[in-house]
Amino acid sequence: MPRRVAVLSALVCAGTIAIVVQTGAAQRPRPPGAEFSGAAFRFTEVKAGIYHAVGTGALSVGCNASIIVNDEDVLIVDSHSTPAAAWALAEQVKTLTDKPIRYVINTHFHWDHAHGNQIYGPGVEIIGHEFTRRMLASGESMRGRSYDMFIGAIPSQIAELRKQVEAMADADAKRKLGDQLRVQEQYQLATASVKPQPPTVTLTDSLTLHRGGREIRLLFLGRGHTGGDVVVYLPKERVVASGDLLGAGPSYLGDAYVTEWVETLDRLRALEFDWVLPGHGDAFQGKAKIDHFQAYLKDFWQQARRLHDEGLSAEEAARRIDLRSHSANYPTIREVGILNHGVYRAYDQIEGRVQ
Repeated sequence: MPRRVAVLSALVCAGTIAIVVQTGAAQRPRPPGAEFSGAAFRFTEVKAGIYHAVGTGALSVGCNASIIVNDEDVLIVDSHSTPAAAWALAEQVKTLTDKPIRYVINTHFHWDHAHGNQIYGPGVEIIGHEFTRRMLASGESMRGRSYDMFIGAIPSQIAELRKQVEAMADADAKRKLGDQLRVQEQYQLATASVKPQPPTVTLTDSLTLHRGGREIRLLFLGRGHTGGDVVVYLPKERVVASGDLLGAGPSYLGDAYVTEWVETLDRLRALEFDWVLPGHGDAFQGKAKIDHFQAYLKDFWQQARRLHDEGLSAEEAARRIDLRSHSANYPTIREVGILNHGVYRAYDQIEGRVQ
């Protein structure tokens, strides 16, 4: 059972990599929006020196991270949604080890996984797929349906929370809601400080790090959640950090390649692993969730295709997609019509707007 914790000497590449010089401050001062109480993360050790970091709610962090403590250094998988969240993780890692963080992996370009990159200076290599670098460098992580839905909504969420706090009479409930308000206010400060930093090392197919006695494989298995998903695979320890290619629940489909994703998951299944450290949700064991998610994706695509061919608009199709048959595996699915982002993306693919 996992243990819960309170609170490149060599780059060997099996594909193609590009190395870009990064500049930046060596120090990590507290960034805007990083005021919080208690621990920002809960660490679970799944194998010796390999931890899954999940946010506690004390700070808005966006996604999980994986922490790999090597003989002489530390590798972090994903840098969260803001510099504040990345800074909080880097500080809390000091409760595990005094070894320096030398590598940060971006599993993909989305804002909730890569907008903390900027806190890491020239002593840290940020590694990701060439597609991820291109998207971050061109500003694609700061626009789109997901960004607008989550980041664009922060001001209105703060305004609504303030109204609720002012109107609340119960002292305990008022205090709890006030805590939520302060987290959102810090999140607003943190998101305003984001300056996307692309990876400094990129791969197209695979790249292997040898850190002391640990082999760490970075693998692009094919398009899925985005055009450049990277999984981090530790063959000896039989652990894979999957980003959003495979999560504890259904992943966001707004930038997906749905039919290719099913095939990419077949290649993930072929790896020999016991533990999956996902970008969202708790760590889990086994490969059953691959089957569950493939069935979900196939059903979603078939329904979207049928509704498109019947002449329905994307907006109407989004109200009609019904995935409740998958609720045994995904209990959060309780309603019809909850996948607007995925339907718009599916229509873009069907009509040839996505290559």
